[in-house]
Amino acid sequence: WYQRRVREAVVSTQSTGSSGINAEYGEVGDGVSDADMRDFIWNTLASGQVVPGYGHAVLRKTDPRYTCQREFALKHLPDDELFKLVSQLYNIVPGVLLEQGKAKNPWPNVDAHSGVLLQHYNLNEMSYYTVMFGVSRALGVLSSLVWDRALGLPLERPKSMSTDGLIKFTGAKL
Repeated sequence: WYQRRVREAVVSTQSTGSSGINAEYGEVGDGVSDADMRDFIWNTLASGQVVPGYGHAVLRKTDPRYTCQREFALKHLPDDELFKLVSQLYNIVPGVLLEQGKAKNPWPNVDAHSGVLLQHYNLNEMSYYTVMFGVSRALGVLSSLVWDRALGLPLERPKSMSTDGLIKFTGAKL
């Protein structure tokens, strides 16, 4: 119940997972054994739920954004308790999902890690995470549109062509 309520409040995946584990096993700092973690994951799957932060609609490997955040955390916050929890999940969840046999992609996506970094750097207003995501997405789209107009490129769809391909196609001079 507690984990579902946290998830419904639109918080990070890491927070959702850790809240459920906290409710079941105590505070994160108390540590959760790998066996208890596996049981928790299996119980989550058996109840018809998914493991938030694992799988991606397009990728069939670990999300490169997750990998980048993990490498940053390994370097800059290796002793952070939430990072330890996410690392434990990283080592266990894909195996459980493969064993279950339903997941096409058992690997973590960026949502499985981003909350750890935000929490570590005291960005604790979880309701603001969606705003941050939206603003960052908007900035990326806006910068792309500015470059498209500056180079005189035609309107494009993200999956249609690379920028290099468009430059060659239009003969634009940089």
